[in-house]
Amino acid sequence: MTKGTGILYVVATPIGNLGDISQRALKTLAEVDLILCEDTRHWRKLAERHNLSTKCKSYHQHNEEGRTQEALSLLESGVNLALVSDAGTPCISDPGYRVVNEALEQGFIVSPIPGVSALIAALSASGLPLHEFQFLGFVPVKSGRRASFLKRALDSNMTTVVYESPYRILKTLDVLATEEPERTIFIARELTKKFEECIRDSALSIFDDFKNRQSIKGEFVLIISGLGKKASNSE
Repeated sequence: MTKGTGILYVVATPIGNLGDISQRALKTLAEVDLILCEDTRHWRKLAERHNLSTKCKSYHQHNEEGRTQEALSLLESGVNLALVSDAGTPCISDPGYRVVNEALEQGFIVSPIPGVSALIAALSASGLPLHEFQFLGFVPVKSGRRASFLKRALDSNMTTVVYESPYRILKTLDVLATEEPERTIFIARELTKKFEECIRDSALSIFDDFKNRQSIKGEFVLIISGLGKKASNSE
């Protein structure tokens, strides 16, 4: 049962190309009373591109407890809010869980305004089986946890999606190439941006490619095919 008149809109925004935003999202962002954004400086780039002048406040992992309580009070008083992250869909390995969960717990309306997600974009271009898949979020930083985390992915019959940073992608590829050199993997880097790159090959071939690069930049979506799927029969 819902209460109050304030609505929390969860709005997907571009992951790179600023043109990747729906008309409905732009209309919502223009009409709400306040936007909760992961980084106000990052938000202003999109706002300037689309002439959005709605007031905004930061909402991130360091202030989410206080901001959540503030947001709930505003909803109670009838204020409409929009939640956005720096890129893509909020709550998908991005801030937002706390305010969405507590708004629902307290009976407020939470309305999704769908759009871009790096997870879905990469899956759609991977050519791997998608009748079922699992998303495990970011690969752990510590080597021991990273190894067990990736073993879980390699032991699954499902296609597995993870996120990885440019600082640790080689370590992750090294584990995959060592454990399952012929396993088919798909890597998407800088999706929708100028230097977008998508590669599908064996774990060993992709590791050899990246370890010989002079520099590695951009955020990565890494997709690991299900158990038994080798690059030699992936086409």
